[in-house]
Amino acid sequence: MATLSVWKFNDADGASGAEQVLLDLQSKELIRVRDAAVVSWAQDAKKPKTRQLHNLTGAGALGGSFWGFLFGILFFVPLLGVAIGAAVGALSGSLADVGIDDSFIKRIREKVTPGTSALFLLSSDAVPDRVAEAFRGVQAELLETNLSREDENALRAAFAPE
Repeated sequence: MATLSVWKFNDADGASGAEQVLLDLQSKELIRVRDAAVVSWAQDAKKPKTRQLHNLTGAGALGGSFWGFLFGILFFVPLLGVAIGAAVGALSGSLADVGIDDSFIKRIREKVTPGTSALFLLSSDAVPDRVAEAFRGVQAELLETNLSREDENALRAAFAPE
């Protein structure tokens, strides 16, 4: 089973620092990173910067279209107005079918705000106590949704590059 995790950091650069921790954990086979992306939101910016961590991803990655869609729903659509929001709302309903529900989206919107950053991670085969140990002392809050294999396959099918 894969886990979609969102690690929220209290500064705009914290998520980038966590990238090295993930690389180290993955090299020690303490976690399998299937895909990852970083959101960095400067205090004075109207919207966050996002980037997929290509150096962490490999076979089975969801790809940029998934992250673009998710980040659009999370951070950009609320700024576009009701008409566009309603259209995307219909599309976002399909995310609930693959384990990413409205409460998850609401929590992320409330937590990832100007002056913060977040690491979005699709992973499996983690050794929880060793991963927690690696992040000990890091000022981060973890939100997490578990995805079943069926949910993960549905995500892959929906966002697979053509």
